[in-house]
Amino acid sequence: MATTYEKERKLQSEIAPRVEHDLPGVEVLAVELANPDRFVVFVDHPEGVDHALCARVTDLLRDYLREYSIDVSSPGTERPLRKPTHFSQVIGRKVALRTVEPVAGRSKFKGELKDAGTDALTLSVDGAEVDIPYDAIVRGNLIDER
Repeated sequence: MATTYEKERKLQSEIAPRVEHDLPGVEVLAVELANPDRFVVFVDHPEGVDHALCARVTDLLRDYLREYSIDVSSPGTERPLRKPTHFSQVIGRKVALRTVEPVAGRSKFKGELKDAGTDALTLSVDGAEVDIPYDAIVRGNLIDER
């Protein structure tokens, strides 16, 4: 049986190309399973995300309604971070990460993003710098510092 992470990756790989092709300018930031029967698609657009855009994304994903309830959302203040480009845009900010397997003895991290390289990022956690490969990251989010 597939793990939640594997299901999310599969859904992301199916949904992102479809939405990004059919709705120019829309980026699918993440697809997260809220529970076994519902997933959330986080989208962004240079002109912002409104109800009409969310409705268009939902309409494109109608065939998933046989198995899932679908929520479409803007990224919000705790923006999902999944791709190297997402991380490179928030260097110097605080992020929360979860990895599929322990890295440096742990799988949950909160700290300042120091660098976003080609294959890994560097996070300052409790005064130490930790390199985390992108492939190991299950979830990543910007921490709202307001």
